[in-house]
Amino acid sequence: MSVDEARLNAFMEKFVNDIGAVMHAATVVVGDELGLYKAMAEKAMTAEVLAAKTHTDVRYLREWLSAQAASGYVDYDPATGQFSLNEEQAYALAQEGSLAFIPGAFQIAVAQFRAIPKVIDIFRNGRGLGWHEHDPALFHGTERFFRPGYAAHLVSEWIPALDGMEARLKAGASVADVGCGHGASTIIMAQAYPASRFVGFDYHEPSVRHAAEAARRAGMTERVRFEVATAKDYGGKDYDLVTVFDCLHDMGDPVGAARHVRETLRADGAWMIVEPFANDTLEQNLNPLGRVFYSASTFICTPASRAQEVGLCLGAQAGEARMRAVVEQAGFSSFRRAAQTPFNLVYEVRP
Repeated sequence: MSVDEARLNAFMEKFVNDIGAVMHAATVVVGDELGLYKAMAEKAMTAEVLAAKTHTDVRYLREWLSAQAASGYVDYDPATGQFSLNEEQAYALAQEGSLAFIPGAFQIAVAQFRAIPKVIDIFRNGRGLGWHEHDPALFHGTERFFRPGYAAHLVSEWIPALDGMEARLKAGASVADVGCGHGASTIIMAQAYPASRFVGFDYHEPSVRHAAEAARRAGMTERVRFEVATAKDYGGKDYDLVTVFDCLHDMGDPVGAARHVRETLRADGAWMIVEPFANDTLEQNLNPLGRVFYSASTFICTPASRAQEVGLCLGAQAGEARMRAVVEQAGFSSFRRAAQTPFNLVYEVRP
């Protein structure tokens, strides 16, 4: 076996970066859970001061802070022995609800690690792994990770990109949010359009309970409700708008779900599909974003689809051509890319 030393060294450098990132992920979850980032957001402080402020052990905390500094997640001043968050770090790590808040993504990563034994089994037996079979960290992490993107783009860009829909929502419309999870997308829309009524559907009962409680806390129960239902059997008719956020590719029978959307949509209504950003071919997705989405899809999206009837397994990098094919098979006549961000593709579908 002939090994090119330069190529080997380059690969080992990549390995060091990767294993550092993997091991660092768990420290982010710990810092988030203990409120360490939030406690550091106000001013620079030593490990002793932060330990007293957060009621944590100073020796453990010093090691954690050292890991954060080595990763570039906090700043360290050797002259004073103080650690701090700069404005950008604080915005991403300490400000819940900011448009760049990232700790939820690390919760998803931790949930993937907890699923390793189950994923090894399904690789061998070909079965699926349902969303409900994952650690609850996945459900909470998914909401916290996706909510900032929805808050940044949903009302300001995505809905205005749908022909005439913003005006209808402002005037008063009926909306179904299918696969709503913890209800972040549903509530964001309801807050923006007080004349409209919204119902969120999800098959995962604990998520539906969480969403209903979130709506109660937001004071929106008169216009927002949540129900346990699948994408193929949710109730209601004549919706002006049906939305599906980052979950059509997870469905076992996305064509069947699309047919049901068509049956419940008004003749002049619209279906908004939000999907992870993806090009149509594997070689076009061999990039850092594709790495994230393919990895998540291996553990979460593809097994979730396999666990359901049909089990089409579109995967998180399905791309526009495959989404168009699903919509056309369901009998829709109009499909277009209405908007996009570095992380999402947004499609407008009409009967």
